Amino acid sequence: MERSAVAPCVSSHQQRIDQWIFLDVPSDITIDVNGACFSLHKFPLVSQSGRIRKLMAEHKDVDISRVDLLNLPGGSDAFELAAKFCYGVHFEITPGNVAQLLCVSEYLEMTDQYAAENLATRSEAYLDGVICKNLEMCVEVLQQCESLLPLADKLKIVSRCVDAIASKACADQIASSFTRLEYSSSGRLHMNKHAKSNGDWWIEDLSILRVDLYQRVIEAMKCRGVRPESIGSSLVHFAENSFKKIPSIWNIASHPRLELVNGSLTCERRLVVECIASLLPVEKHAVPIGFLFGLLRSAMMLDCMMSCRLNLERRIGSQLELAALDDILIPSCQNAGDTLFDIETIYRILVIFSQQEGSDDDGSSYDSDCLNTPSQTAMVKVAKLVDNYLAEIAPDSNLKLAKFIAIAGTLPGYARTTDDGLYRAIDIYLKVHKELSDLERRRLCKIVDFQKLSEEASSHASQNERLPLQATVQLLYIEQVRLGNALGCSYLDDKQKLSHQSQRVGSCMFSGVTSPRDNYLSLRRQNRELKLELARMRVRLNDLERGHSCMKQDLKNSSSQKLLNSIARKIGNLSFFGRSPFRGDNSPSKNSQKSDTSLTGRT
Repeated sequence: MERSAVAPCVSSHQQRIDQWIFLDVPSDITIDVNGACFSLHKFPLVSQSGRIRKLMAEHKDVDISRVDLLNLPGGSDAFELAAKFCYGVHFEITPGNVAQLLCVSEYLEMTDQYAAENLATRSEAYLDGVICKNLEMCVEVLQQCESLLPLADKLKIVSRCVDAIASKACADQIASSFTRLEYSSSGRLHMNKHAKSNGDWWIEDLSILRVDLYQRVIEAMKCRGVRPESIGSSLVHFAENSFKKIPSIWNIASHPRLELVNGSLTCERRLVVECIASLLPVEKHAVPIGFLFGLLRSAMMLDCMMSCRLNLERRIGSQLELAALDDILIPSCQNAGDTLFDIETIYRILVIFSQQEGSDDDGSSYDSDCLNTPSQTAMVKVAKLVDNYLAEIAPDSNLKLAKFIAIAGTLPGYARTTDDGLYRAIDIYLKVHKELSDLERRRLCKIVDFQKLSEEASSHASQNERLPLQATVQLLYIEQVRLGNALGCSYLDDKQKLSHQSQRVGSCMFSGVTSPRDNYLSLRRQNRELKLELARMRVRLNDLERGHSCMKQDLKNSSSQKLLNSIARKIGNLSFFGRSPFRGDNSPSKNSQKSDTSLTGRT
């Protein structure tokens, strides 16, 4: 079976060799390269290869007709190119074969010591003069070096290509940055961060590399000063390209009990996740937080090192306000009987977020020695996120009360502007976990600040039979204070009243003078009376508003009539005073003469 598998290979190589070998001279040596045999001549090989020359010299007395070249780098294809060079057959050195030629020339010792302008010299000149000046060619050479390690690393083929890629990417990025410079309205030169950068075209090219070589390239780019955002984009693209054949790892929510294939493939995936996590930039927001959660889920599924998981948790915790509910719903990978979601991981992330220290407003790094205090806006966002998370995990019958309370208590009291979301989650938990004792229900309700409930939530809670009686009494006291405020009663200020009533509730809870049941009935009766009085006042207020509206309309109408009358009178006065001064037949002299004549006649 093995011969039949090798025979086609041997015949194909020999057919190609027959096209350029000296067919009129019989071959005197056979070279076996990993099962592929080449019928050649000693003289061309000895004149160029120091290794074969030494073998011939060591066996002068014996006519060697066969040589086995074990572990020749590049295999039979690389040796075929070397043999062509020995025979003087012209062929093209390309990015796809230069690494093989360098390695095979090293193995066969085809250096200038044995022949001028030997294969090693010409391959080196092509690598330095052509390959290292082009980023795409360097990436192609690195891809060829994957099967040539560690010899390619020893010959510094990998290091030269890596340095060339990093230098080229940095130079292109600097050149692209100049195109983003613009003048502000004040005449100062600044960088337009919203302008599209054209210096990151290499991201797509690097995604084809193997993870170990990709890691060396990214580390070299960091040393060269490539922008963290560009490195982050490259990491995201590389990860997506590496795991495109296993999309379920990036969408674990749809396959919470995914059975991964054991063996080398799993180890390779684990290596990719750990490598990407170690290469993440120190600066915040260099990669999307959804990508960080995807890495964390993959690290949990693949059982990566704990240091890798903790590193991801620390990065997520420092910018948790950017997360969505779907991000933190991480399915549990533990045994059956545990919770549906990983509560411990989210608890650690919340602790990291709430315990940040320092005062750097930029929030530009993950440096654990100088973490940043979460702003009030970030606190409010995370508080809403936690309340929604508690509502999602509350229906889990395996969720213990201690874990629920621990998650709810990770944030300080001032983080929540309202406790409606927290009350909703507690109500769902009580609805599912009906086996809780009265003491446990009271312990659960202590995490809610009933004074921070909205009117609608407070009304619902006061009638919620799942709440303990002490919580209902406290709610009724708070509702009574609010009704009193609405009626304009002469109580203390709002904060003093609420704290005073809360103290009364606390004293009533543990007092034996008045039973909680009596307090409950008394408060319900008082609240009904206050609500009735409030309704009456609203009716009276509506009547007053209608009366006020009618009065305004009457006043408006009367004012309009008075205005019209006043205008009419003014017009009349103007017409009366305007007739005599300008009409000639009505002049005062003529009228006075007529009146004088009439008076004289009568006399």
